[in-house]
Amino acid sequence: MKPSNTQSNEEPQSLYAERITIHPRIVFGFFTRLKALSGIILLGLYYLIPWLQWDNRQAILFDLPARKFHILGITFWPQDFIFLAFLLIVAGLTLFFFTTLAGRLWCGFACPQTIWTDAFIWMERLVEGDRPKQIKLEKSPLSFRKIRIKAAKHTLWLIFALFTGYTFVGYFTPIRELSEALIIFNLSEAETFWLFFYAFATYGNAGWMREQVCIYMCPYARFQSAMFDHDTMIIAYDEKRGESRGSRKKNNKEYKNKGLGDCIDCTMCVQVCPTGIDIRDGLQYECISCSACVDVCDSIMDKMNYPRGLVRYTTENRLNGKTTHIFRPRIFVYGGILLAIFISIGYSISARILVELDVIRDRNSLFIETDAGLIKNVYSLRIINIDNNPHIYEITASGIEGLQLIKDKEIEVGAGAVMTVPVSLLVNYDNLSKRSTHVKFKLTAMDNPELTVIEEARFLGPLR
Repeated sequence: MKPSNTQSNEEPQSLYAERITIHPRIVFGFFTRLKALSGIILLGLYYLIPWLQWDNRQAILFDLPARKFHILGITFWPQDFIFLAFLLIVAGLTLFFFTTLAGRLWCGFACPQTIWTDAFIWMERLVEGDRPKQIKLEKSPLSFRKIRIKAAKHTLWLIFALFTGYTFVGYFTPIRELSEALIIFNLSEAETFWLFFYAFATYGNAGWMREQVCIYMCPYARFQSAMFDHDTMIIAYDEKRGESRGSRKKNNKEYKNKGLGDCIDCTMCVQVCPTGIDIRDGLQYECISCSACVDVCDSIMDKMNYPRGLVRYTTENRLNGKTTHIFRPRIFVYGGILLAIFISIGYSISARILVELDVIRDRNSLFIETDAGLIKNVYSLRIINIDNNPHIYEITASGIEGLQLIKDKEIEVGAGAVMTVPVSLLVNYDNLSKRSTHVKFKLTAMDNPELTVIEEARFLGPLR
């Protein structure tokens, strides 16, 4: 991919380039409307989801103090950490799959940096006006009017950023409790820190840094080329059709006789670009495939009565007159792996037993001989009820003839609770064929036999 700015070999390249403020021109078209719709939906989901309820609790809540993640009707515990690993693998493979298929679709239409930057740009236009007015204001000398407009813009930004931080914390603290605490200024230190930290990050990234995050901080821009091939969808300028560039009147039909292409060199594609590149220089890593240049170029082509598509979504093969293959080996590989992982995750979650049992032998003594001549082993049973309902459990033991289980109390474990129960196993010495024998503990919920778990342990006796 070509860099956006080329330098001659004689010119030394600086390690630091001063940022040039970019004021993208507003544009309307199919892709920009699709992008706006995507932003509204994603922002709406982000701010709305914490307020949704499910079984009298927050539908999605990452309760770190209680070490529980509530996602709709499912509660995940620390021992379900494997699902987080699967989730990260799915996220990575999904990114690879859609990048190979449709280029930087994520960057242009779904990345949080893009979505929040668009929201901040919208507020900036609301206060300062369109691109010409913004540039004029930027170049104007300091005045009360300029201070007033800038202050209004940053006030909007800060309010929006603080609301974003507040919503972020609402995913980890029940948002209704958070709201009550916020009204009476009773937030905890952790809640206060993360509210302001996330607000500051939003304000800085979307308000000040913008394209700098995409160009310099995001690693995806650097390794995306490894996922591209000649059949990957990209935004490209049709150089064969557009060159040579040159201005002309609208009804000029003789421009091709003068060696001119369809590009009228209006630079509108540069003016609408949020990263400030010229798509006519070729595919560049700074391009986030937001498609603003496609819509604005199509609008110019319409005005000139030229065919659309001078800048368009296409593939390198199609641009060069070759056949494009949408379904190719890597698409099937990524898709197959994704499908297999989704099936595995779905099956694992549906087959997950909502109770766990850990058996720990008493290490203070190997065994105890009772006055009745029985051999006794002592255990601690750690029962974890990961269901959202309380249960009364029955425990049985097997593995040795005549095995007796002694427990002190009824085993009742609350929803999401952990209980440790001491139990003893007794067996007649004559029934022991060797010093160490495998036994099995079976834990069953009395109101739901499907909640059953079996755990093995060892029963130790004297040498025979």
